[in-house]
Amino acid sequence: MPEMSPELFSWEFATDPYPAYAWLRTHAPVHRVTLPSGVEAYLVTRYADARQALADQRLSKDPAHHAGTAAARGRTGIPGERKAELMTHLLNIDPPDHTRLRRLVSKAFTPRTVAAFAPRVQELTDQLIDGFAEKGSADLIHEFAFPLPIYAICDLLGVPREDQDEFRDWAGMMIRHGGGPRGGVGRAVKKMRGYLVELIHRKREDLGDDLMSGLIRASDHGEHLTEGEAAAMAFILLFAGFETTVNLIGNGVYSLLRNPGERERLQDSLARGERALLETGVEELLRYDGPVEMATWRYATQPLTLGGVGIAPGEPVLVVLAAADRDPARFDDPDRLDLTRRDNQHLGYGHGIHYCLGAPLARLEAQTAIATLLTRLPDLRLAGEHDDLRWRGGLIMRGLRTLPVEFGVREAELSSPTVTLT
Repeated sequence: MPEMSPELFSWEFATDPYPAYAWLRTHAPVHRVTLPSGVEAYLVTRYADARQALADQRLSKDPAHHAGTAAARGRTGIPGERKAELMTHLLNIDPPDHTRLRRLVSKAFTPRTVAAFAPRVQELTDQLIDGFAEKGSADLIHEFAFPLPIYAICDLLGVPREDQDEFRDWAGMMIRHGGGPRGGVGRAVKKMRGYLVELIHRKREDLGDDLMSGLIRASDHGEHLTEGEAAAMAFILLFAGFETTVNLIGNGVYSLLRNPGERERLQDSLARGERALLETGVEELLRYDGPVEMATWRYATQPLTLGGVGIAPGEPVLVVLAAADRDPARFDDPDRLDLTRRDNQHLGYGHGIHYCLGAPLARLEAQTAIATLLTRLPDLRLAGEHDDLRWRGGLIMRGLRTLPVEFGVREAELSSPTVTLT
């Protein structure tokens, strides 16, 4: 291997990991590293290898296959989930249990079901913008990108409105501490689990049309969904359903601010009431600087070869989606943001049986959020310098800590109707 290998997992790397990933794709596309947690794992950075790994049945999602010590196994996965007994969710299991549990919730995330939820997403979006529109400035992460998916997923699950701010607080703890000490995350996860178990008991007495009620009905009709599985399912839908969308909106808006030509093109399209560029644009934002830097943990169950590198049973594998989606062997001019890009089979939401269940909802939220922001706040601009922004440290997710913006205050935009696209 060439000597000048890049430093990984530093704060400089978190700010811009793409040069390091370019080096790895060229010189060490399947690379064994020691992670900041001390766990050793293989990083997969080329698109073809990544796509293979995401669909390879010899790579299990079950942490029980990790050959490391018990302490090492405790340092993989979502912080706090093990102690809170929330391990039996879609990101930690294989077929047939994965097939059974995914089937139970898949109908809540079909394009048709999600489309019916669009008015509520638009309502939430406008309410949040109303909350800061008169100030002329905002932190788009904490005042917009963060609360929007939290309230949306809470509505889908059936969390009562009066409890949703508490969920927002717990989720905030998980995001703030996700890349650092795990104590704060553990406490938040434990509180969330306690609430979810209580909510399941309450829902049994008064079933509704929400997703949690649907899980309970399925369990009561012989689908063998235990209370622990129901709580874990609700937990992972909350966790995966908010942080990815927070980062998609935040990273996406920031990418547009850094690429004014593409942002202007999108605004012109929105002004004409057109939707096509918004749809291809969100897919490009997913590819260009997506919300999930690495796919969640996988473990070899038998010897296999990836990118010419032999991987022994029990070894952890991390597919670097951010690197694969900038692979010049798959994407023309991959370091350029091109909202019109058509050949864009990015891996931002994964591939294979673990393809993100909530992708239709995340797309709806991102399209609504970005279209409404650019329409109601057309002169949106970064407040401060790009070099002052900080990215959250962490392994799986990629997102900004804050995104301070400024904009002019115009009476017409404060009272503007919701965005209508054809």
